Amino acid sequence: MPRTTHDAIVIVPGIMGSELYDTSTDTVIWGIANPRWLTRAWLRPKGLTSLHLTPAEREGDHTRVHPRRLLQTPVWSPFLRGIEPYTRLVNLAEATAAHPDAVMTFPYDWRLPVAVNARRLAEEARTHLQNWRTHPAHDPARRQAIEDRPARLVFIAHSMGGLVTNAALTLGGDSDLAADTRGILTLGTPFEGSVVAANILNALQGAPLPLPHGRLAAAAATMPAVHELLPRFLCLEDGLDVRRLTPSDVDEIGGDKELFTQAQDFYTALYARPLPKQQPVVGVRQDTVQSLTIAHGTVRASEYCFLTNADRELVRDANGAPRRMPVWGDGTVHRLSAAVSSPTIPLPAQHGALANNKRVLPLIEDFLLDHDALIRGPEQGDDGIGLTVPDFVTPNSSWECVITGTDDPAGVECSIAAADGSWSREQFSFDVDDDERLTTRISLPDVGLYRVTVKADYGPEVTQIVFAGPDDVPSEG
Repeated sequence: MPRTTHDAIVIVPGIMGSELYDTSTDTVIWGIANPRWLTRAWLRPKGLTSLHLTPAEREGDHTRVHPRRLLQTPVWSPFLRGIEPYTRLVNLAEATAAHPDAVMTFPYDWRLPVAVNARRLAEEARTHLQNWRTHPAHDPARRQAIEDRPARLVFIAHSMGGLVTNAALTLGGDSDLAADTRGILTLGTPFEGSVVAANILNALQGAPLPLPHGRLAAAAATMPAVHELLPRFLCLEDGLDVRRLTPSDVDEIGGDKELFTQAQDFYTALYARPLPKQQPVVGVRQDTVQSLTIAHGTVRASEYCFLTNADRELVRDANGAPRRMPVWGDGTVHRLSAAVSSPTIPLPAQHGALANNKRVLPLIEDFLLDHDALIRGPEQGDDGIGLTVPDFVTPNSSWECVITGTDDPAGVECSIAAADGSWSREQFSFDVDDDERLTTRISLPDVGLYRVTVKADYGPEVTQIVFAGPDDVPSEG
């Protein structure tokens, strides 16, 4: 089989996966990962002000912020935690393509509505395909391909990038774009939203949280994209009933009713027509919030969802109570929300690391090369481990790292390293708690980003990023 593809490849990152540049102040406002920038962005009173949507931006003037490129270094955000760069994915795509010019990356302003970015993606993907079909390397590659046909588009989309891609192919204004697309591979795309988005919006008025969480909530309340990530499935426990969020609910937890209503209208239009054929990769085995209650404006999220039948009606037990079911996910998006079509490819991995995962990359290569065994083969098993760590800690304070999916300390390796390579530790002792989970205590030496890696001898490794911030940070809320 050919080891290259003659198709045109488009890489679409997830929320917070693009570096943003403020043209009015000549500064990067998102995408630098050094500790000084992180501390300034998340802990100073006006550290995230540049990320707030202005009235002009809400009215459609999107000239202030320019998305310059995909993330080049890992970053961190409250609730979403670590977001790995896309370097490995881009390098793989360029090595698999017939020529590096066949690969297009699509950085976008992830604060804006999905529909805005979808229209731009449709235009740029069309231009990219046309340019590649006339490229000197296209025809020789076409002659070596399995099918003798002009190049088509192949999208690799992470997280919210899958929503942008699907909207580009259905609502983007190019009626032929879907026909000119060979396939879409989505990585942890929240097709039905995520309860994490409710946690983000609620951080200003919920339980006391570290200051970065409140900073994010204030910015997120202005962002259409965060409201488009709110859950749209049956998730809100209300007595003996479970229902979907309403605009009033969103207003109560700190969101914007108008932005949520606009988001609902967008999804009504998107799902009114069939979505393109695609292959979802879904994260599994990670503790993931899947439902919530609201009491006096405070969100309480839970790590279980509710069974529904084929008509999407609640399944109830003998006492009439909705039946609960934990399905886990990737730590941000629960499994059912990411499974827009079947079969899916389940993989034990954290959300922000899916596009960088060592086990995902061979699957992406097979997809780019059009090896149909990936599509027709059975789903991989769910065996694997889960990793749960705090998203914000302070240096020199002990905190708990929890590993699920095994109770055998001898079969697990755990390591932690500073993202800049200045410090690492590999020797940890484990205890088994009452829930038969492995736990260990970790302390970090200084402010910065740290990557926790755990690996079982029977499955893939799982990674997550932790931000250690100054120990004099006040709580907010």
